[in-house]
Amino acid sequence: MIEVSILIPCRNEAATIGACVRAARAALAQNGYAGEVVVCDNGSTDGSGEAAERAGAVVVRQPIRGYGAACLRSFEAATGRYLVLVDGDGTYDLSVLHRFIEPLRAGYEIVLGTRRNGHIHPRAMTALHRHVLEPVQTFLLRRFFRFRVSDVRCGMRALTREALAKLRLGATGAEFASEMVVEAARAGLRSVEVPVSFHPRRGRARRSLGDGWRVARQLLLLSPTHLFLVPGLALLTLGLGLELALLPGPMRLGGLTLDFHFLFVGGALAILGLQLVLLGVYARTYALVQDEAFGDAWIRRLHLHYTLERGVTLGALLFGAGLIIDVWILAQWLAAGHGNLFAVRPAMLALTLMVLGAEIVFASFFLSLLRASRFGRT
Repeated sequence: MIEVSILIPCRNEAATIGACVRAARAALAQNGYAGEVVVCDNGSTDGSGEAAERAGAVVVRQPIRGYGAACLRSFEAATGRYLVLVDGDGTYDLSVLHRFIEPLRAGYEIVLGTRRNGHIHPRAMTALHRHVLEPVQTFLLRRFFRFRVSDVRCGMRALTREALAKLRLGATGAEFASEMVVEAARAGLRSVEVPVSFHPRRGRARRSLGDGWRVARQLLLLSPTHLFLVPGLALLTLGLGLELALLPGPMRLGGLTLDFHFLFVGGALAILGLQLVLLGVYARTYALVQDEAFGDAWIRRLHLHYTLERGVTLGALLFGAGLIIDVWILAQWLAAGHGNLFAVRPAMLALTLMVLGAEIVFASFFLSLLRASRFGRT
């Protein structure tokens, strides 16, 4: 029975893949693990797949390009209980295989390698990656998902087959590595980090900025709270604050005089802010509808207390408040004999309140449709 499957995604790594496969087989034999080495050839044009076969690996093909696509195909082909992912470019030392397997045997569900707590050899990582891209990506993941990890992009990690079944993985590119960590955090997997050494890569260099952006984009997409809700609430608060502060008249701030231009900016910020907040609520509701296990506590409480009727009432009250201000302005104009009336400040506040109210009314109907699609209630 196969206990350990070492999975090596590979594309145009003919210079190193043979040595990686031999090192993997040697590590299995040295530790007495019953295992296999599976290489996923991701469209290589330099004979990488054939080199892996000659070295003794089971080779599978994945025509869909991308690191994540190759990893997913490797998972499908693996038969072992413990699954070890490692890059095929010779940057990781497979002699430390036991550091990944023994914690899994002890009850951990996923083991993540960390280069930052291990050793990064000179010229193994560019300064851009080492000091900017990867620290920022790791910080974002820790901040967004409250998961203690020091190296989100390490290319050597292991997990149990049971743990894999708990993860919802679908990314096909370089962002797959971070997606796996995010899904592990969401699933509450028991995790541990182990130090690894990172050696200089042989062969052509990988894309730095492109892959870095894909990872950052994936983290933001997986965290609607930070993508939509946080900036939305900030803009909504700032916009309404500006409008209310400028309602009585111009305001001096240091050497600046804030007047009508900032009043208009405040209205625009408030409307944009509410739109972002609603997008965040839509995204969190969609996640809850798709799988209740991925619904945040606050979105559950929101839907427990926020019904269609309450949403429509709130929106109607805001719209009504704006309408009352407009009626008051109209009454002032009529009382002045239809003459000139300068009421830009209250008119702008009225317009903002009416737009916000209308948005909330229609958003309440949309949220009810989302909920009804799964729970059968609004």
